Amino acid sequence: MTGSDGKKGPISSAADWVRAACRFATDRTDFRRNLLVNVGLFAAGVWVARNLSDFDLMSSQPVT
Repeated sequence: MTGSDGKKGPISSAADWVRAACRFATDRTDFRRNLLVNVGLFAAGVWVARNLSDFDLMSSQPVT
């Protein structure tokens, strides 16, 4: 969808969405974007560490 000013309207395809997400994630000049991306990556890492690991770091370890 193109408006009268030549700018695109809503994102129309998956490729446009991926392109917009990559542009959003790699913009180095916007502090708020960088903060949001870094917090999101940290949260994803915490989720992976908590849900995909079979060992509990807080439990007592067996004495060998």
